[in-house]
Amino acid sequence: MELASLGNPVDSALVALLVPLGAALCIAILSPLRRRGKLAGWLSVLAALVALAASSLLLFRWQGGLGPELFELRWLPRAGGTLARVGVRVDGISVVMLTVVTLVATCVQVFSLGYMSGEPGPALGRYFAYHSLFIFSMSLLVLAPNLLVFLIGWELVGLTSYLLIGFYYQKPSAARAAVKAFWTTKFADMGLFAAVVLLFAWTGDFSWEVPLSPQQASLITLLLFLAVMGKSAQFPLHVWLPDAMEGPTPVSALLHAATMVAAGVYLIVRTGPLFSQAPDTLTLMAYLGSFTALFAAVIAVVQTDIKRVLAYSTCSQLGYMVAGLGAGSVMSGFFHLTTHAAFKALLFLAAGSVIHAVGSNELGDMGGLARRMRLTTTVFVIGALALAGVPLFAGFFSKDFILETVFNQKLWLPLGALLLSGFLTAFYMGRVIALAFFGTPSSKAEHAHESGPTMALPLIALAFLSVAVGWLGPRMAEMIQADYAFHLTPVGAAATLLALGGLFFAWLVYARRAVPSSVLAWFAPIGEVARSGALDRLYGFAFRRVVLGVAALAGWFDRYIVDGLMNFIAWLAIVTGQRLRRIQTGNVLDYVYAVVAGAALLIAWGMVR
Repeated sequence: MELASLGNPVDSALVALLVPLGAALCIAILSPLRRRGKLAGWLSVLAALVALAASSLLLFRWQGGLGPELFELRWLPRAGGTLARVGVRVDGISVVMLTVVTLVATCVQVFSLGYMSGEPGPALGRYFAYHSLFIFSMSLLVLAPNLLVFLIGWELVGLTSYLLIGFYYQKPSAARAAVKAFWTTKFADMGLFAAVVLLFAWTGDFSWEVPLSPQQASLITLLLFLAVMGKSAQFPLHVWLPDAMEGPTPVSALLHAATMVAAGVYLIVRTGPLFSQAPDTLTLMAYLGSFTALFAAVIAVVQTDIKRVLAYSTCSQLGYMVAGLGAGSVMSGFFHLTTHAAFKALLFLAAGSVIHAVGSNELGDMGGLARRMRLTTTVFVIGALALAGVPLFAGFFSKDFILETVFNQKLWLPLGALLLSGFLTAFYMGRVIALAFFGTPSSKAEHAHESGPTMALPLIALAFLSVAVGWLGPRMAEMIQADYAFHLTPVGAAATLLALGGLFFAWLVYARRAVPSSVLAWFAPIGEVARSGALDRLYGFAFRRVVLGVAALAGWFDRYIVDGLMNFIAWLAIVTGQRLRRIQTGNVLDYVYAVVAGAALLIAWGMVR
């Protein structure tokens, strides 16, 4: 099959990339659009739909086995060649990820038309300008032909995430959350900066696919993984993600489902040829990812804010993806990224529908919503079952594939952690369903009502995808040229039983109240640790005592040693010049005497020798 028959894939990719950028610029520059938020919203939605149509065209027409289609321009010329090139790279990996990004972004945009309708016009215009800029940034990251362009997209994603998380900047908590997310990820980004510089220094290239020595590969992949830990919220750099819930709920869906937090996982997928040369880094990823999955799942069990439950769930599922990639299977981690995008976007938007109706994030302010919000209840249950890994739903296929991969690599400790986190995932999602939708209604829930069409339509679409995407594994494997075959192994059967057991246990605890409260008291210390912000305090102590201490020492050294030495040299030059200036009398005879005296000294020195 000729590439020409695809309708020029580069053109489609450029449309998906540039149209959202155009929408963001129009909203920012044109005052009527900026002040009239609803008009800006429809323009942003239209741009997202165009980007989705372009990426969908690529997805349906792209065939496995086709080589990458490149469009590159020379950038930063130097003597004897070009320092770098910019452009787009269209291949199976970028096509899949681009479709995921534009699909989730479009659903979030449409949902936002209803959810954010109460915002003032200028604030709404600003919101949709940020959204469109975010889509452009993620698309640039996805379509990057090399690590240098990827770095540009990566930093733009960090910037726009900061703007979206801090959308309600008048609230101190939102402003703090935005700054916390920015600086935590920025600290990790130093790893990506260093990796890009080292890669160019050692190879003279920014390519994804260059041969390295074992030592070089280990160092570069460790630096890349540091960046992944920040962006994809792996322990201990996960602390920013729960606080990011201060942004509007559609923003949470956008960041948690398939975009910002998935960028780190996508970086590992894209740089797979580099990671394949560093087996020690892969092993570290498997262990740290599985620990993050279990750690975050345990904390999610005790959260009372519905958005924070889903936030810690995102940390846990990202741990699954990293563990699958660490086990050496690009397909397993990337497949779970894709299925997770559908059901996590669904869960966040359904939670937004509930929050919009109840006016609170707290599970205690909900209850009995199944009778008042039937559509929202149905789609939330579908998303929860997919997240728990119940058979026939999307998460069942991708999570079991990760478990099978880890089992085949004989990584027993990560396997045990992932299985236990699967049980806890089902348990905390069952808890949310029992308390929010089938529990005793609170006074706030008595007046809840179903969301309007603009909020309901994305929920229905994502609910369908939360079932259908899981069956598309073979098609995805064909596109990215990876091995995939689903088998119901004993490990998969055990994971299914644990998921069903978790749901059943949650029903016993929160619906039937059949479990003594003393059993639930086991989780009390975990809740206290999670609420106390122990890691935040540790980081604060390290910043105040270590970072600022080292900075003060460096400042003293610079001020008194470096500057002191330079000032001493300058003073010595001035004083010496002042002393030497005195021998410059301007009298010719003095100079003649000096010459004669000098000549006499030279003659005497010669005679002595």
